[in-house]
Amino acid sequence: MADARLFSPAAERNCRPILDVLRQVLPGAGLVLEVASGGGQHAAFFAPHFPALTWQPSDADANARASIAAWAKTTGTGNFRPPIDLDAASSDWPLARADAVVCINMIHISPWAACLGLLRGAARILPPDGVLYLYGPFRRDGKHTAPSNTAFDADLKARNPEWGVRDVGEVGTAAAAAGFGPPSIIPMPANNLSVVFRRRR
Repeated sequence: MADARLFSPAAERNCRPILDVLRQVLPGAGLVLEVASGGGQHAAFFAPHFPALTWQPSDADANARASIAAWAKTTGTGNFRPPIDLDAASSDWPLARADAVVCINMIHISPWAACLGLLRGAARILPPDGVLYLYGPFRRDGKHTAPSNTAFDADLKARNPEWGVRDVGEVGTAAAAAGFGPPSIIPMPANNLSVVFRRRR
């Protein structure tokens, strides 16, 4: 039987640095919703490191969900839920509450409406002070942080004009409108950022 797991070299490289940040910001217990889990490689890596947290992966793509389910079988833990079908841009999410929301490498490869939907949806389901964690490449003050990100942004826009590396300030403004406080910004390897929002009380 063919292995349904999808493998990403980038996910393999960034799992450990992201884990180091998540250990600082995730709650001690509860439910973590991962939006746009992709193939599930991140979720399978993170879940065993947080035994007191339940990890809920999600993706709008059926092939991605099949891969997530296949990765889940490799974890050997009981805190990895089956993937759910979730479109970040939708106003109707199949989950009413989570203690934290994690979204890795989505908002630059989706329309701006998906980022806005993510912010609004996370604000709906998170408790006061609940964490929304974003990871990926960002512009700062309208400028790219490295030539490689400039080239990546151009490639994204050539593939889809609605895609592109987002400005962290614009994301922060939209997050504030959705009900979040100002972000904590943590530089990461390969010219990426961790951007951490907390829902306002």
